[in-house]
Amino acid sequence: MRTQEKKTRSIGRGTRSCRRCGTHKGIIRRADLIICRRCMREIAGPLGFKKTGARGG
Repeated sequence: MRTQEKKTRSIGRGTRSCRRCGTHKGIIRRADLIICRRCMREIAGPLGFKKTGARGG
């Protein structure tokens, strides 16, 4: 068998990666951010996002 070349993805999770760390998991696409949820927690304040509501019992 000959080896097959990888084709570039046009749809699905593999098409987008975090701009900051490069992961494909937990991507936030809101307002064209395209960063993962972990990076979002780190830089949410400087971007102008505010924490609303209190969770916990």
